[in-house]
Amino acid sequence: MARGRRIALIAASAALALGSLAAAGCGDDDDSGSDTSGGGASLAGDIKVDGSSTVAPLTSAAAEAFAADNGDVNITVGTSGTGGGFELFCTGETDISDASRAIKDEEIAACETGGVTYEELRVASDGITIVTSANSDLGSDALTMDQLKAVWSPDSKIKNWKDIPGGGFNDVGLTLAGADSQSGTYDFFNEEVLGEDAAGEVITPRQDYTASADDNVTVRAVTGADGGMGYFGFSYFEENIDSLKAFTLDGVEPTVDTITDGTYPLSRPLFIYVNTESLARPEVAAFVRYYLENSTSLAEEQQFVPAPQDALDEAIAKLPAA
Repeated sequence: MARGRRIALIAASAALALGSLAAAGCGDDDDSGSDTSGGGASLAGDIKVDGSSTVAPLTSAAAEAFAADNGDVNITVGTSGTGGGFELFCTGETDISDASRAIKDEEIAACETGGVTYEELRVASDGITIVTSANSDLGSDALTMDQLKAVWSPDSKIKNWKDIPGGGFNDVGLTLAGADSQSGTYDFFNEEVLGEDAAGEVITPRQDYTASADDNVTVRAVTGADGGMGYFGFSYFEENIDSLKAFTLDGVEPTVDTITDGTYPLSRPLFIYVNTESLARPEVAAFVRYYLENSTSLAEEQQFVPAPQDALDEAIAKLPAA
């Protein structure tokens, strides 16, 4: 379940820290630990990661697996949201920023002001999934992008499923839940569903919904209502598939195949951004290389959709030589 993933994420960070302390306290000087950097010296140091709550479980899984062979590397993974993560990253407070969208122009400018240069590396794929409770009786499990826009537009007065344009839904009260403004999921959803205004600004959604950067809050809000509608990454739907059901969008079901090939309308890439100064440190370079080289298997284990292999190859090519 999603709550279990969050607990596992926190526990993994704690375990990584304890593992580093234990390794340091052993007094073993034989340098017998695994050296994933390809050099002759053991790796050690702290790596700070923050950002997207969507990407964080994948990064945490990579960190836990990497630290199992590199006990002197302490990797912490925070979940401030994509926007909150970039705020930390662009002031040099973190080494890596998890992101469920591409960096924005104003964030690029903030990084330039902060003297932070970076590499953008794709690590997985995702599809924002529109969900309701598995127990809801709405009369249809199909939505269109136009219907989503009608529901989420800032001037929308739709409060009942039967009032959604195009019909097909039962007389059930509509309640909404989704990402807050610190989330990359929020930005991507609004840009793709609501579009831009005449000034070229992404339209903000109606405000009478349960907004949170924590997808667990959205899960609880949707499952606790007879006619709830929420959205979040595909992996959270898969984790909660017993209590949720997903809508098709424009006739396309969210699946690994439709997200990978981009036919699902709300497909998107997932990224990590790595500070190039941090990347010059051997422990960071080794971790990022490990992450990318194992991202497909890690994604499958963590119920993410793997990134296309050509995107991974392109990302690996940006790294320092092993």
